[in-house]
Amino acid sequence: MKIILGLGNPGEKYKNTRHNVGFEFLDKLKQEWDFPDFELNKKFNSLVSKGSYKIQDTKYEILLVKPRTFMNLSGEAVRSILDFYKLSPEDILVVHDDKDILLGEFRLATDSSSAGHNGVQNIIDNLSTQKFKRLRIGVGAETNLPAEVFVLQKFSDEEKEKVEKVLEEVGEEIEKIL
Repeated sequence: MKIILGLGNPGEKYKNTRHNVGFEFLDKLKQEWDFPDFELNKKFNSLVSKGSYKIQDTKYEILLVKPRTFMNLSGEAVRSILDFYKLSPEDILVVHDDKDILLGEFRLATDSSSAGHNGVQNIIDNLSTQKFKRLRIGVGAETNLPAEVFVLQKFSDEEKEKVEKVLEEVGEEIEKIL
């Protein structure tokens, strides 16, 4: 089993904000892979969509997960899922925003620090390791705003087009990433 975890904040207030690009990516994957609608799993305090997908001649059961905790407590959901399914951190891919990467770009990281991302740091703290894959989607722009204000801003129409394009590119690469 593989777990793809999108980071974000629950609720309409945070929809289409920079911080919720992980949720947006999972919505795109769910649609492309024809997975069932997300349903609340109280045990994991997360919205979950479970399906199977073939990657390089191997069919995997995949769980798409959107924690209902707020961003900075994402590790609680991750820990409960790994414990329940008896998986290791190497079985997860965490998808999140990164203000230090230009809008429209993405990077893959494995076994790296949180680089100041509180949601990722909470996962590292809950798992006692940083040995998991991370897909860092750029939301950065030059700004004088504090990071905690900037990441909660909604995308402009022009920025939204760039986000949709990069999410499409990432979707095409996901098989190599998993």
